[in-house]
Amino acid sequence: MQFYCMVMRINIDCNGCFRKVRRALLNMQELETHLIERKQCRVSVCGKFIPQDVAIKIRKKTNRRVEILEIQEFSNDNNDNDNDENHHNENQQENHHQEHQTQQHHQPHGPYISSWTYPSNHHQFATSVT
Repeated sequence: MQFYCMVMRINIDCNGCFRKVRRALLNMQELETHLIERKQCRVSVCGKFIPQDVAIKIRKKTNRRVEILEIQEFSNDNNDNDNDENHHNENQQENHHQEHQTQQHHQPHGPYISSWTYPSNHHQFATSVT
């Protein structure tokens, strides 16, 4: 599993929302560090995890909309170029699969991914419930 640092936008309107987000982050063992910027509604996390899975877990635990603003991947492998290329190809396949599913189903049931965009090294990912 790769080491990632991820920045997300989560609306933190009150002390209760702040406590929900903080409690959710503290209970996630895959996270090594986290930073909650309350006024900017930004949450930064670092650790060995799958970014989309962490965003979905936070969404489920807090019942708040989670939008991934930035993902930075850090690795110690010498085969970074091969891994990045394979990761990019996997992401393109997932993106195509997600677009195909969205076109077939107009009303998804439960949490779903509302956007997949992979420009260069910056990833955007958002979850919401309809």
